[in-house]
Amino acid sequence: MGDAGCDAQQPGNMSDGVEKSELVIERLSKANLADLDKLYYSIYRKSQPTGYFAKKYDTAYTGVEYLGFIAYNEKHEPIAFYGVIPCFIRYGEQLLLAAQSADTMTHPKYQFKGLFVKLATITFDWCKEEGISFVFGFPNQNSLHGFLVKLRWHITETMSCYIIPTGMISVEQLLKRLPFFGEFYKTYQQRVLKKYLQPQKGIENSVLKDGFGGLNRNAHYLNYKTYHDTQVIRVRDALLWIRIKNGFIIGDINCSEEDFEATMAEVKQLAFKLGLSEIQFHTSHQTKLSDLFSDRYNAISSFHVLFKDLGSNIAMDKIKFTYADVDTF
Repeated sequence: MGDAGCDAQQPGNMSDGVEKSELVIERLSKANLADLDKLYYSIYRKSQPTGYFAKKYDTAYTGVEYLGFIAYNEKHEPIAFYGVIPCFIRYGEQLLLAAQSADTMTHPKYQFKGLFVKLATITFDWCKEEGISFVFGFPNQNSLHGFLVKLRWHITETMSCYIIPTGMISVEQLLKRLPFFGEFYKTYQQRVLKKYLQPQKGIENSVLKDGFGGLNRNAHYLNYKTYHDTQVIRVRDALLWIRIKNGFIIGDINCSEEDFEATMAEVKQLAFKLGLSEIQFHTSHQTKLSDLFSDRYNAISSFHVLFKDLGSNIAMDKIKFTYADVDTF
């Protein structure tokens, strides 16, 4: 892969703009956040909700924010971006500043020129400067090779996905393209969910209770994690952190082993009533939820879990995740 003609400087000596030849690289900031919307639209021909990127990269609660870099062409048009999301990982008695690899975007006209590796390398150097212990991520197939081979990340596992059919056709998919009926349907969904909804923004991380390291979901984190529309519901005695989009998506569950089967039976009925064709859940292996789901449902391969250690020297395979921890939830 070529390097598009830009030499990265070390973070300690780097100004906000780095320029050589026709390529300019700038660190993400409030001043250039709108360029992420432009780049996203130029690639996908659709827009994220207003304020999406501003919320996603405003991680001030960690002491580090806007951790990413944008590449521009000679007309100062955004052509590529790579960003990570600082967060805290609880690992035994330690609370470690880490970061999740998030958005990787390159305009089709500028692919295969080494921009992804260039921006990622600069970002990881800056992570070290900010005291981040390690970076983790869940790359798709398009970027997996780059992370493993070009950036030398380490894979610890492939998460499992459980898809549970409800027996209902997807009313959600039928109506989502009809604005009037779509809004009516959303109102109906919230009316059905009303008796289940809880006044909280997320739930305790289930993997921590299993004795693993995991994302520290304190109040500051949950106040931050609002760039997607998620909700917490109570079904029987269980708490579920959910997102209704392309099905009934479960981010995490706090549920007793004895109550799990009855809870999921009621969740299935609820999803059916909401007009959703399936329930979906992703989890790391060796957790209690992994055991409960795998005993009852068929698993398919899900996210690859990758790490880049920046000096923590901890056992990365002891850190586990559920879908609630992935930036797309």
